[in-house]
Amino acid sequence: MKNGSEDARKKRHERIRRRLSGVPERPRMCVFRSDRHISVQIIDDTTGKVLVSASSLSKEFREQGLKGSGVPAAKVVGALIAGKAAAQSIEKVVFDRAGFIYHGRVKALADAAREKGLKF
Repeated sequence: MKNGSEDARKKRHERIRRRLSGVPERPRMCVFRSDRHISVQIIDDTTGKVLVSASSLSKEFREQGLKGSGVPAAKVVGALIAGKAAAQSIEKVVFDRAGFIYHGRVKALADAAREKGLKF
């Protein structure tokens, strides 16, 4: 056990994933938050394919002149994922917080995605 808090998060994520799954009509939107970056993927679990992804490392994010992974960055990544999802005609998703607390950056990303039209 390297890091107790990371192990606890992974256990929470496993518990969440037991009852949460993405289907073609409502794919799963999974958020990952690190110390330096934040990323999100929309996944169809029936095929195991990533349909859309956005990150604070992506070219679109860097073009907006932002750096880091704070709340402003999370809002931009949430807006990016919503725009990309709309382009793929994805309107409804299942939100997977991946064991992270729904607070701060995770909440900011979710709120920004909702504002741009994603429903969850």
